[in-house]
Amino acid sequence: MTHPTERLLITGGASGIGRSIAEEGLSLGWDVVVIDRDKASVGQTVTADLSDPDATAAALEEALATGPVTRLVNNVGAVFPHSLEDQTLAEVDAAHALNLRCAVQCAQAVLPGMKTAGFGRIVNMSSRAALGKELRTAYAASKAALIGLTRVWALELGEHGITVNSIGPGPIATDLFSRANPDDSPRTRAIVESVPVRRIGTPEDVAHAAFFFLSERAGFVTGQTLYVCGGMTVGVAPA
Repeated sequence: MTHPTERLLITGGASGIGRSIAEEGLSLGWDVVVIDRDKASVGQTVTADLSDPDATAAALEEALATGPVTRLVNNVGAVFPHSLEDQTLAEVDAAHALNLRCAVQCAQAVLPGMKTAGFGRIVNMSSRAALGKELRTAYAASKAALIGLTRVWALELGEHGITVNSIGPGPIATDLFSRANPDDSPRTRAIVESVPVRRIGTPEDVAHAAFFFLSERAGFVTGQTLYVCGGMTVGVAPA
């Protein structure tokens, strides 16, 4: 069996940022498990609708049947972009279920293995939208909540050798970003022009940050949020 500290579970890892993290894990020789509604081209895939708690529970049981997981990336998410007037309560509930409840459920499932190993790394994928962004009522609320969970879990789990950190990506060239920000939209052009480094980020940019938090040597960093945003949050993010 693979050593537990080399086993990585990624939710929503079939594409975009999650796929880049999976590819990086495989390049390090780690055992990578992806839970996604689509089959991943890298690692072991467990297909499931993570918006459903029962389906999530079954997927986690299958993923853990072959061994404990001591590295978890809670990456799955959906945006539901609308103004406050147009945001439906069903979308608010859906954002909570996929972006937040799923993270809690996955962390609870892998926690026993982490405690037994005396080692764990959890990375929660938040967003710069947690600091405020138009048309993001449901999304920003759920992503801000992930930052709160990160801080709580860091305090609770540190004594077990488990660190918990979050990443707040800015505009990243993924299908999720493109669906919420069409190329021909003036709002999208304004986003690109506002990035200090003058480019949209890549999934690899975020994966690089994730692997700092996932590394064994990052054991003295916990409860933190790193914005991978090309400088967009400078002057906005709290110190």
